Amino acid sequence: MKSTRWTRMAAAATTGLLSLLLAAPHAPAQAAPTRFLGTVSAISGDTITVKPAQGDARQVEVPSSAQLERIEPGQTNLSAAVAMQFGELAVGDRVLVNVDPNSTGATPQALRVIAIKAEDVAKKQQEETQAWQRGVGGLVKSVDSSTGTIVLTTGAGPMTRTVTVHITPSTVLKRYAPGSVSFALAETAPITSVQPGDQLRARGEKNADGTEINADQVVSGSFRNISGTILSLDPGSSTIVVKDLATKKPVTVHLGPEVQMRKLSDRMAQFLAARLNGKAGGQPGAGGAGEGSGPENGGAGPRGGGDPQQMLNRAEVIHLSDLQKGEAIMVVSTQGSSDVTAITLLAGVEPLLEAPASQDLLANWSMNSSAPEEAAAQ
Repeated sequence: MKSTRWTRMAAAATTGLLSLLLAAPHAPAQAAPTRFLGTVSAISGDTITVKPAQGDARQVEVPSSAQLERIEPGQTNLSAAVAMQFGELAVGDRVLVNVDPNSTGATPQALRVIAIKAEDVAKKQQEETQAWQRGVGGLVKSVDSSTGTIVLTTGAGPMTRTVTVHITPSTVLKRYAPGSVSFALAETAPITSVQPGDQLRARGEKNADGTEINADQVVSGSFRNISGTILSLDPGSSTIVVKDLATKKPVTVHLGPEVQMRKLSDRMAQFLAARLNGKAGGQPGAGGAGEGSGPENGGAGPRGGGDPQQMLNRAEVIHLSDLQKGEAIMVVSTQGSSDVTAITLLAGVEPLLEAPASQDLLANWSMNSSAPEEAAAQ
């Protein structure tokens, strides 16, 4: 899914460059230079090839007289830009190019190039991902807009605990758009939009025991949990039809590029089912001190420890082609009665279907990946 992540980051970087474009002072209409945005796809001598988000690639010469500047991802103020050398430009960088309207050669010349380095985007992605992973995620238990507090339940079954999220005037609150699983399309929303039963993830500074967090950013949404068996698969349309065990009705599930798909090993599924049913030791084969029994391998360790959320993160990544008719799966999706878009799909879950708390397990985990990746270049 590396290419999907880069597409998200590039789109966010473009948003920042568009803001710069709108903020830049405009020359008189008769001499207004042409401006365009895109990704550097090739460099030859003093000429760069730039591929816009739409349309054909464009070539532009960057003479020594051109002004070259570099800004950090997310910056929208040109005062934060710093000078750079042409040799620092690289394939993969995002650029805003101002073209000299008076250039007469076959290849237009640039007056100014503002770049967001690909390496800076990657670094910011890593920092943002780590910040989200240090945060908390779970199901909203209660909301008090007058005090700016949201109480979450995180974990599942006997492992359930509560965390209080404190909202301040500086906290950025976002909410997934209806029918969307894209963080990039999440909209700014007040605390009153958050409702009990929503999924929520917050990042910020936690107290020593992790029971409270002063949030600097929060994302929430209202989603559907589905447990069932696959009735049919259509690779051409990237959809599967699932018989929902709760409603006994078929549901068409769309598997877009954003979906996180993983599969539990038999041992991991048995261990998680035991934990959710209140059996601390798990199945006989799930723990022990032998090789491969530690949490880093999805095992329980000698005493049945291990974080279920971390085990899910380490489960095998799969694709639509790995699924089979009749297989049991669990899905967190957009709201809908017969047609939904998946956020998270987990296979290998047969042992979990008998554990009522299994839905909470998946709901708490499902937002762990999407927000960090797409937030990286905001």
